[in-house]
Amino acid sequence: MTTIDTSAQTRADEVLVPAPRPQKRSFLDSTPAKVLLPAIVLATAIGLWEISVQAGLVNPITVPAASDTFIALFEMMQTEYFWAATWLTLQETLLGFAVGSSLGLVIGALTGTFKVFRTAIWPFVVAFQNTPRVALAPVFLTWFGFGMTSKVVMAAVICFFPVVINTVAGLASVDDNARVLFRTYGASTPQTFFKLTLPTAAPISFAGIKTALTLALLGAIVGEFVGAAEGLGVLVKEFNFQLEVASGFAVVVFLAVIGLVLYGLIELLERRLITWQH
Repeated sequence: MTTIDTSAQTRADEVLVPAPRPQKRSFLDSTPAKVLLPAIVLATAIGLWEISVQAGLVNPITVPAASDTFIALFEMMQTEYFWAATWLTLQETLLGFAVGSSLGLVIGALTGTFKVFRTAIWPFVVAFQNTPRVALAPVFLTWFGFGMTSKVVMAAVICFFPVVINTVAGLASVDDNARVLFRTYGASTPQTFFKLTLPTAAPISFAGIKTALTLALLGAIVGEFVGAAEGLGVLVKEFNFQLEVASGFAVVVFLAVIGLVLYGLIELLERRLITWQH
């Protein structure tokens, strides 16, 4: 009877099967690419904007040149009223986001966890989402007045639904087989939640939170459009009424920068909290 040398066979297999090579990281995934490519797109857009106005392709009365817009923004940034309006709008945005996202997480968690709650509440959540929120701004103005409260409520209402729907979707994405496996090994309900449900649902829920923060800024501006004495939305409205189009565009550009910064901050927070995804 012939004896097979299994150890020699194993060594031969290790020699014959090459080790997997580490995959090279794409340039598009690198930090320079993430900075350089958007910068090129932005510079191109600003250049085309400036050229189209200077060449007479666009009426400067309706669309000011990029140079005029940035000059107006620089001049406004030297004034005290501009930063006071910015601070007020930021307060309305952040407070509305805190209220709306917190309620969204709670309602979403209850809806995604308990079937009776989903059956009873979900139709009203969908109906509320389909209601034009802009049309509610005058109602909130009547209820809460011209102060900050009506803008905070408007921001909270607009950013509420993305958090709810993403939280429900995140909870629904948990694998049923994984739940059964946890129960098989005797895991308690808190253990299942913190070790399975939360890690699975958190990335999807955070996607809704990132969207909600930018929508909260939109809600604050809409509330200021309808009725307010201060804020960046008020500045846009006043500049347009006074036909200071460059200044109005400058505030809009500044609002876009604020939205980008807020989105970046919440994405940075996501990377710090949800380390297992990255």
